[in-house]
Amino acid sequence: MARYIGPVCRICRREGEKLFLKGERCFTPKCAMERRAYAPGEHGRANQGRGDRGESDYARQLRAKQKARRVYGILERQFRRNFGIAQQKRGLTGLNLLQTLEMRLDNVVFRMGWASSRSEARQLVNHGHFMVGDRRTDVPSMLLKPGDLVSVREGSRKSPYFRELRDIAEKRTPAPWVDRDLASLSGRVIRLPERSEIDGNLNEQLIVEYYSR
Repeated sequence: MARYIGPVCRICRREGEKLFLKGERCFTPKCAMERRAYAPGEHGRANQGRGDRGESDYARQLRAKQKARRVYGILERQFRRNFGIAQQKRGLTGLNLLQTLEMRLDNVVFRMGWASSRSEARQLVNHGHFMVGDRRTDVPSMLLKPGDLVSVREGSRKSPYFRELRDIAEKRTPAPWVDRDLASLSGRVIRLPERSEIDGNLNEQLIVEYYSR
């Protein structure tokens, strides 16, 4: 499966804000945005502070879509497929899209605190460390629904990472729409997240406008 393998700090610098793509490192002075808070490239420093002045409507729509893709770590084809799923649901397409992205297995693992970032969660799922219900899965893009149980596979609990995970995860606050059990290294999706519980810096309306051109 295709994926972005370049430096993720470059993405944050391009967006001009922290997207928290490297987990706990983003909260330390080592974060690239703390040291070089300007766009990458030859003219990045020269254009610092210009913002989106002079950008067309299309440019703003594209930037909003690209930003959401980068936050959730997925490529264009999969993002467009999720948008199609959102269109088929009742209600606001933009909110449906964000809820669909939040229901991805890798994101749910991240929201439960089992990983420090979505990329780490995606790698853990790819390696088959998690069960959904009573079935092992290695598909990060799997869409969950309220009531689904996510747990660490029994065979994986012996690894050093998962032996220490309870103490590490205890310091991470899970999303309010999931229920987490540290003792059993499991969690359940309680409901769909509300808009206020999803990244407020994402502009779903501009994304809808982009795909509605």
